[in-house]
Amino acid sequence: MPSLIVLFLVLQPEPKPGDLIEIFRPIYSHWAIYVGDGYVIHLAPPSEIPGAGAASIMSALTDKAIVKKELLRDVAGKDKYQVNNKHDKEYTPLPLNKIIQRAEELVGQEVLYRLTSENCEHFVNELRYGVPRSDQVRDAVKVATVTGVGLAALGLIGVMLSRNKKQKQ
Repeated sequence: MPSLIVLFLVLQPEPKPGDLIEIFRPIYSHWAIYVGDGYVIHLAPPSEIPGAGAASIMSALTDKAIVKKELLRDVAGKDKYQVNNKHDKEYTPLPLNKIIQRAEELVGQEVLYRLTSENCEHFVNELRYGVPRSDQVRDAVKVATVTGVGLAALGLIGVMLSRNKKQKQ
């Protein structure tokens, strides 16, 4: 068993203050920002309890969230997580002291929550880069657009085939 723990530690680098933490929930990723000493700051619905795991999907059903400071292990629960500063090549992270100060100042505040424009991923990217963005939302919109275009094309083909069949009769 100790070798598994060592392997996990090798594969899972210790987060550094200011790092974005992606927590893999069953249907989506929850995002937090690491602030040191095992703690993260993240958005959570007012009713969420630490370690809620998949139950935190309920955050999508509310229009308010609380900025919470909790232990990463409690927020992640049994879900896997990783450091994911995926936009560092595109955006320069803000100075560490500014990231941490802004995050700490928000703890305990109730903020507006919108799945498509003000979610946990927007929140942490705003703290780290000064740019609120959510790739999950962008990707979901792309899938919906492609699916919609595909369905429209199938409908059009169906109409054309139906007309063609009627003309032959």
